[in-house]
Amino acid sequence: MTIDIEKVREKLKEVVDPEFGRPIVDRNLIDEVRADGGTVTVVYHLTVPFCPFVFATHIGKDIREKVKQVEGVEKVIVQVKDHIQTEEINKMLKEGEK
Repeated sequence: MTIDIEKVREKLKEVVDPEFGRPIVDRNLIDEVRADGGTVTVVYHLTVPFCPFVFATHIGKDIREKVKQVEGVEKVIVQVKDHIQTEEINKMLKEGEK
């Protein structure tokens, strides 16, 4: 089954930045969305590189939960970039893939 990337993008519109109360898509925080088989990878950044860790991980976890709802998605890889705690955030998000 081929994953419909447009449906993934539609689900991403439901992810709200908790600090600003607006969808992350409206704030242009999604950098990449790609599918390979049943796996979808989403790369995002935050409004500032020192966004609080709790907001950064909340957004990443919400991305995963929304994208998992798309038909055919078996696994979601979520990665943040350009943050002062990129490594720590990505480590936490990777643990959520299991």
